[in-house]
Amino acid sequence: MTGRVALIVLLMLAPGLSSCALFRAAPAPAAPAAMVEVVEDPVPLEWASVATERDRARLAALEQSWSQALASARRFRRAMAGEGALLAPDAAQPRAAPTPGTYICRVIKLGGRPAFAAFRPFHCYVEAEGELLTLVKGSGSQRPAGRLWADGDTRMVFLGAMGFGAEDPPAYGEDASRDVAGRLERVAPFRWRLVIPDPGDGALLDVYELIPSVPLDP
Repeated sequence: MTGRVALIVLLMLAPGLSSCALFRAAPAPAAPAAMVEVVEDPVPLEWASVATERDRARLAALEQSWSQALASARRFRRAMAGEGALLAPDAAQPRAAPTPGTYICRVIKLGGRPAFAAFRPFHCYVEAEGELLTLVKGSGSQRPAGRLWADGDTRMVFLGAMGFGAEDPPAYGEDASRDVAGRLERVAPFRWRLVIPDPGDGALLDVYELIPSVPLDP
């Protein structure tokens, strides 16, 4: 009873004292940690909504670029004839999309100095990225990398950027001087080409050949 009497006396002596002041308040709950969900914008499924005005113009003039490039390299007729359908402008066949995987690639430059130059093979890679495909040149001093969009049954549009040496290529549209645009076509069974007009190194046309890399049996 003594404790109860003391409490009553205390309340009588301090009538202005709130009853809640007799007890220690519970600590406030900690504020929840801030959570930010980063949502990346989906890549458009129509290439024309991604391409710059300059690249749309380059692709629209691709047939003219073919004519100029072949005319400038006419003294290399024998070498060009040896490439067969690869250098035939109208060689595109149905089902242009390549299968994801590793490819043996090489590039032929037309219309530069010299007007015909074929380079050693290298590896390039096709991968699936959602509903699109990506194409990356794996090595070399000039390494284009980008995405492929379907553009009818006989061709795909490539939009990417050029990397130099060991550096990673920038994203398409980040640096206009690095942007590249081209057309990918299947020209024979298990043989594709990527044609890039005005590649920016003095040539009129870069033609990349892509052939699936088939591992040899041990």
